[in-house]
Amino acid sequence: MSTTEEVSVLKLTLHGTIVGYLTGYKGGRNILIFAPEFLVNSARPTFSLTTHPDFPNVDKLLSEPWVKRQRLHPVLSNLLPEGALRELLAQGLKTHIDNEFELFTYLGQDLPGALIATPVEPDNIPDYLLTATGNAKVVKTRLQDDEHHFSLAGVQMKFSMREKDGRYQIAKSGELGDWIIKTPSTKHVHVPLNEFTAMRLAELAGVDIPDIKLVELNSLDELPSINLPDEKYAFAIRRFDRNDGQRIHMEDFAQILVKYPSEKYNSANYEQIGKVIYEYTGDSLGNVQQFARRLLVNILLANGDAHLKNWSLIYPDTITPELSPAYDIVTTSVYMNGETKFALNLAKNKEWYKTSFDHFQIWAEKAGIPWRAIKPHLEDTLDKARTLWPNVLKDLPMNEAHQEQLKEHWKLLHPNFRMETDG
Repeated sequence: MSTTEEVSVLKLTLHGTIVGYLTGYKGGRNILIFAPEFLVNSARPTFSLTTHPDFPNVDKLLSEPWVKRQRLHPVLSNLLPEGALRELLAQGLKTHIDNEFELFTYLGQDLPGALIATPVEPDNIPDYLLTATGNAKVVKTRLQDDEHHFSLAGVQMKFSMREKDGRYQIAKSGELGDWIIKTPSTKHVHVPLNEFTAMRLAELAGVDIPDIKLVELNSLDELPSINLPDEKYAFAIRRFDRNDGQRIHMEDFAQILVKYPSEKYNSANYEQIGKVIYEYTGDSLGNVQQFARRLLVNILLANGDAHLKNWSLIYPDTITPELSPAYDIVTTSVYMNGETKFALNLAKNKEWYKTSFDHFQIWAEKAGIPWRAIKPHLEDTLDKARTLWPNVLKDLPMNEAHQEQLKEHWKLLHPNFRMETDG
């Protein structure tokens, strides 16, 4: 005797435009079906770069539903948190951490970027969707009532918060947080001080960053019951996908290259990212020059964690991608004993201490980017770092031992990039 399978439905909208419907079957299948009006809309907002009219094979990609089992398609899966934050969420929902449809349903009103996922009543399902679901029974989507519905991709414990009169509250469902607050780590000491320092140094070297600050933990209200170390500060970075209560769409390069978060270290290289930026963004040359600058800054700062999810495109006009401001720049080597490598390959090389201008030239050539347009920006980055960093570092809040490790790192770099210190 066969039983009818149940299916729940979410409507996906972007800047008021229906993108399609995400169906979650009780047996574990998840299917994204694009709305016919979205497919024929030549002025549609960009859901993902892979669905942009200028992207190769876009018509073929959109001609069939996107079907996955248990997990969502990478474009959607990457909108969900990883690590401790996902575990906290799943525990609160009393669901499995891999039940991505339920997690996505719960977080759908405040996802990264501008996509909104809204449960659909069975009586409001369009006819074409009923046909697509076949014999399945459409049921009311279960949405647990809790005030704090937000999603921030990544593995660190962090919260979307609103600032008022110097205090920070977790954004409630339907509200939009304007700051991302990263609390101290239980595994590594003084990570907020490290990230604040690394981001400030990156800014001095010409990297575009959002507003950042350190905030005292006692200024954070209504945090969930989490174990925090005896440290004073959290790191705050302004959300660049929010502006005066409006959503700005964005996506990281795991989404763009259709990779799951587990593949963020081993499924692509910096040439592929550079090529996408140069070929598809609006200010293509300016964006790729900024990308090269950040690559060098990551070497100079001993940041080994610039993986696919730590590079993003943003859609300020809802259609055309641009390189987003930088985020998640941390001197990781002070926490990873013996770390000497990039997160991804640069000209078939991952070693910081072997990297020279030659590797950047090979990178540019492989990505189809004119080297003559890149080298001056690398030289400018290096000049700013050598001139400004050693003196400024003394007055930044990075742990003193970490500062000494960073200065030792500078001495070990290839002669092209080596930096001298006064101590």
